[in-house]
Amino acid sequence: MTQTEDAAATGVAETFDSVDPRTGEVVGSYPVHGAAEVNEAVARAREAGHWWAGLGFAGRRKLLGAWRKLLVARLDELADAVSAETGKPRDDARLELVLAVDHLAWAARNARRVLGRRKVGAGLLMSNQSATLAYPPFGVVGVIGPWNYPVFTPMGSIAYALAAGNAVVFKPSELTPGIGHLLADTLAEVVEHPVLQVVTGFGDTGAALCRSGVGKLAFTGSTATGRRVMATCAETLTPVLIECGGKDPLIVDEDADLEAAAEATVWGAMSNAGQTCVGVERVYVVEPVADEFIQMVVEQAKALRPGGEPTADFGPMTMPSQVDVVAGQLADAVDRGARVLVGGEASIRPPYVEPVVLTDVPEDADAITRETFGPLLAVNRVPDIEDAIGKANATAYGLGASVFSAKRGEQIAARLRCGMVAVNGVISFAAVPALPFGGVGDSGFGRIHGDDGLREFARAQSVTRQRFAPPIAVTTFNRGARAMDRMLALVRARYGR
Repeated sequence: MTQTEDAAATGVAETFDSVDPRTGEVVGSYPVHGAAEVNEAVARAREAGHWWAGLGFAGRRKLLGAWRKLLVARLDELADAVSAETGKPRDDARLELVLAVDHLAWAARNARRVLGRRKVGAGLLMSNQSATLAYPPFGVVGVIGPWNYPVFTPMGSIAYALAAGNAVVFKPSELTPGIGHLLADTLAEVVEHPVLQVVTGFGDTGAALCRSGVGKLAFTGSTATGRRVMATCAETLTPVLIECGGKDPLIVDEDADLEAAAEATVWGAMSNAGQTCVGVERVYVVEPVADEFIQMVVEQAKALRPGGEPTADFGPMTMPSQVDVVAGQLADAVDRGARVLVGGEASIRPPYVEPVVLTDVPEDADAITRETFGPLLAVNRVPDIEDAIGKANATAYGLGASVFSAKRGEQIAARLRCGMVAVNGVISFAAVPALPFGGVGDSGFGRIHGDDGLREFARAQSVTRQRFAPPIAVTTFNRGARAMDRMLALVRARYGR
């Protein structure tokens, strides 16, 4: 008898365990919610959403501010929970929470400015009309979150959706369900209605959320799963926001600060065990400075050590199957002629993977073309910046990128096909609340964060109101014979010169 059949026979809901990837210890058990439970959560959220929207921007800002203060007060408790479910060092978990709190504060503070009703010009031909634009909420937003940054990433949707006036039903990753519950529980301490609810489970639970009648679905995860989410949401024409992975390049120009570039490269590639959608996975360094830069990267990468203790540089692979992905990409690259500069097969000791740095990696190798999501870095030499830009853009992904150059960093950035670029840094764009975050191509579409992120969780509503009768009445069957002649004369005089 399967677990599901056994649960049905005994009348006990099916459950699953959340496990600390460092030790294998069970840190919590959670129900597998089916379609009925998901639909019930959405129904509760819809009712709560009416109340929440009715508070207006000022009322929501006050309550979201109280939530922000509570999250800060309990930051260490939340960080411990993040570490327990992901394995990442405590300070990395605390950094993630600090960034999420900053985004929550920005969204609550700016929602009225971005989404509040405002007048717009009616134009010459409609000068008798008063025109206004507003952005009312969808009502209920479904959020499917990832496991690598289980607070920061989903809060890019949750905080902005709440600030826009929506209630939220959140399905966290099955690897990090406890974090989702802590977020909902803390908000419930300051908000009396269930404006943030959590449903837990696996793919079927996520599919049920897609079909549940939410006003919009925000998904973060792999490209393959993103396609399935889109297909499921298409059944009910539910709009989606899709944020998938990347194969982010870093370009090093010959006038770059090599020490800063090497330090940023290693942190961008290895922090969080490389499990970062906007982490550095490919480096293109111009030939004149390649030897010096590569040596710096090698020295810094060799000094890093993963582990489960608080002093470790990074933790384990949160999803066990990612170990096989790293091992497969390493073997494929070596078989194709890549040289191993740091680590190798011995670096892979589940659940940990020590830093691996490769060079001379063929551009058709998996380590160049497919997302790794692990501490494996490919560093290739290029003859010039033109070649670097061409290779950086030769990918189906298009999430983020980094450029190190003293004089032409922004020029290079402007030519990269991606949603975000950090010049003389890495991943910094994700920490700026006012900047939209998202990609193109296989990295998805839509934006979280910033003004664009707030508008993702609202629907534009245009309203016109006639202030006085039109001087030239053409939108009526009773228009006079000369009305259109007068209108055309006006248009030719205004726009025909």
